[in-house]
Amino acid sequence: MSLRVLVVDDQGVVRAGFAAVIDAEEDMTVVGEAGDGAGAVRLAAELTPDVVVMDVRMPDLDGIAATRIITGRENAPRVLVLTTFDLDAYVFDALRAGASGLLFKDVRSTELLCGIRVVAAGDSVLTPSATRRLIGHYASGAGPGFRAGSGPREPDSLTGRERYVLTLVASGLDDAEIAGQLGTTVGTVTSHVNALLRTLGLRDRVQATILAYDLGLARPNLPGTHI
Repeated sequence: MSLRVLVVDDQGVVRAGFAAVIDAEEDMTVVGEAGDGAGAVRLAAELTPDVVVMDVRMPDLDGIAATRIITGRENAPRVLVLTTFDLDAYVFDALRAGASGLLFKDVRSTELLCGIRVVAAGDSVLTPSATRRLIGHYASGAGPGFRAGSGPREPDSLTGRERYVLTLVASGLDDAEIAGQLGTTVGTVTSHVNALLRTLGLRDRVQATILAYDLGLARPNLPGTHI
């Protein structure tokens, strides 16, 4: 089954270029295009895409606001934000709004396609500079946290093992690496992680990582820490 992708950008040429690259893949289909945030919100509801490739700066309703509306719905698609601006505000606002990933617009087509597949699978993808900024802010005690009313459930009911899995997720390990740490199978780890996200009311590993930092389960100076 093809991944259903909605492409959102206020520049027609850029939008058409992304759509052409995505539509050329055998496992992807562009189901719609929008030139602004309002159009993105409407088409996301009408077309039920798996992934929305979202521009940040657009007239009227920008990509951050549109992402917040789209991801706040039941059975929401994953949102991969694209931006030309390497600014803290865009990184943190995109994550708080519910984006599963953030890449720069000048990303290579192979990286864009990989990013779409990654977020569609329930994982997350960030540019290296965005990851450094996120970790740097936690190191200074100014992490982004969650917006009031859109945050995760309290983790009080988590077992010690579940908290450990959350810590491993936040350290950037994939399921195979976590399986090695726990001495179990990849399938078991995948089930554990998915159950953990459901229990905490989290969308993906980006939010799980932010929560782990908020709880003090992850530290910015952990060697190799990434999302």
